Amino acid sequence: MPSVSDLPRRLCLGPGPSPVPPRVLAALAHPTVGHLDPAFLALMDDVRAGLRHVFATTNPMTLAVSGTGSAGMEAAIVNLVEPGDRVLVGVNGVFGGRLAEVARRAGAAVTTVDAPWGQPLDREELERAIARHAPHVVAVVHAETSTGVVNPVAGLAEAVRAHDGLLVVDCVTSLAGMAVEVDAWGIDAAYSGTQKCLSCPPGLAPLTLSPRAVARLERRTRPVPSWYLDLTLLRSYWGDERAYHHTAPINMLYALHEALAIVGEEGLAARFERHRAAHDRLTAALDDLGLPFVSAAGHRLPMLNAVAAPAGVDEAAVRRRLLDERGIEIGGGLGAFKGRAWRIGLMGHGATAEAVDAVTGALRDLLA
Repeated sequence: MPSVSDLPRRLCLGPGPSPVPPRVLAALAHPTVGHLDPAFLALMDDVRAGLRHVFATTNPMTLAVSGTGSAGMEAAIVNLVEPGDRVLVGVNGVFGGRLAEVARRAGAAVTTVDAPWGQPLDREELERAIARHAPHVVAVVHAETSTGVVNPVAGLAEAVRAHDGLLVVDCVTSLAGMAVEVDAWGIDAAYSGTQKCLSCPPGLAPLTLSPRAVARLERRTRPVPSWYLDLTLLRSYWGDERAYHHTAPINMLYALHEALAIVGEEGLAARFERHRAAHDRLTAALDDLGLPFVSAAGHRLPMLNAVAAPAGVDEAAVRRRLLDERGIEIGGGLGAFKGRAWRIGLMGHGATAEAVDAVTGALRDLLA
């Protein structure tokens, strides 16, 4: 049986996970303590403070759900949606579609506002649909990982709140790589994952709820359908009560604590600029290679770059050669872009000039 030490080292420049800094790996390897150990509970408080910093919020209900970013998505929906609720979802990629499906499974009456793949959601169309349907919840993906598109979030809450709705935002790919202003933008629930711009291994889902969202949660007429993701139970563990709910992934929280410390040392503004600079360097190199983006100009994510594969080229074969010959991972297209695009992630520890030069130099050689 092969061991973990036999696994190859890769430069992860796909849609996630991102490269993990040595400091985070070292924290992950620290000896495990109990999940109710006072020292560990103090570390959890530090994690909550760090998450409030990256979410730009003062929300008391801010924690890390045990699970990947998809667990954060499910937690946000199943806690805030009851059967029969009207939910409006913006869909212009895979993850908007997943939001709509989770809401349907929660029993919601779901309406979607759709946009072509590679294009952002239309703000005016969203606002017209909100006025028409008066939804209890409006859910949008800030950074659509499947298409490399950033969707409009700032300013949307005004239309949502005019009908007493809640605004839920998927920040899985954007958090810690570009501005996410939960309080300033009036977001009621936001969730993310640790494996993107936080450069932590996958396994935790940062989540924050506004006081309005908490009030909606407390007014539920039915129990939250997921016991494991029930925030009325989880907050008793993360809050002052420290009531046992489940055994937390202790070492993953060590890793997140260290990742958040790195973010704090760099500063959010500097971190956002580093991601932007890496994207600009990649854009210039792709232009030289004649590789266009499949995402609309002016709406491209800096940390997730969706690039058209050349006509007549087996894009999967190129990705496999990148992995086998150069040790570099990039992602393939999903949905409408399957077989037509590459997704190059420049996230967190991977948003560097060296990473850009490595992947574009390798592509230049292979495509030649």
